[in-house]
Amino acid sequence: MSRLLVFQHVAAEPLGTLDPLIRRRGHRVRYVNFERHPDHEPNVDRYRGLIVLGGPMNVEDHERRAHLRAEMRAIERMLHQGKPVLGICLGAQLLAHVLGAPIRRIEVPEIGWHRLHTTPEGRLDPVLGALGEQAPVFQWHSYRFDIPAGAVHLARTDNCEPQAFRHGDNAYGFQFHLEMDQRLIERWLAHPLYRDELLALTGGRDPDPAATVLSHTREHIATMQAGADTVFNRFLDQVGRPQRRYTLPSREWA
Repeated sequence: MSRLLVFQHVAAEPLGTLDPLIRRRGHRVRYVNFERHPDHEPNVDRYRGLIVLGGPMNVEDHERRAHLRAEMRAIERMLHQGKPVLGICLGAQLLAHVLGAPIRRIEVPEIGWHRLHTTPEGRLDPVLGALGEQAPVFQWHSYRFDIPAGAVHLARTDNCEPQAFRHGDNAYGFQFHLEMDQRLIERWLAHPLYRDELLALTGGRDPDPAATVLSHTREHIATMQAGADTVFNRFLDQVGRPQRRYTLPSREWA
């Protein structure tokens, strides 16, 4: 039975709809919750794949958050071992940074629903190509990655060009949140930290921005989830395939 390792940063950002897909396929899941265990140094050698979830912190916080450095070392080792890696939001930024790409603050945060456009390479990609030429996706970020050298740029939005990339055959970074369902979105909208971010973005122009996001959620969630299930299942297809090792340069977190 395959064992998957999952890095979680806060309780509010779980696997979401990915969890039942993983378990239905018979994979065992091991969570490392860095909110509870910030000093944990994970050993990735026993696992066949890694999923790194989102969180409210940023890659630039690694000097004062030791777990971010530990995560980058773990990602680097998984890549070296040729094992599948999926980074979501913060996880994608950590993956990109391990691969040598800078992480930058964006001028206007993306929060709520945005139209994702796949690149020609993205439409041919064996994982993300399931979304077609465009699809609605849920976003919540104020930083973004550059596409790492040698990686394939898979998707963009009108406000943020780098939205998804593939490194090698089986390492993916997604800036957006395909794992969301309506219940989880409602949970974020009720969270004080997330609610304050949304209010700061709208600046009083929308008297009830949470209601607006929920209205858009009811409109788009079924479409996103249908595509997300296929994308995630195609990524999970790669778990257990023969591994291809990569040589990566040493970074400052090593």
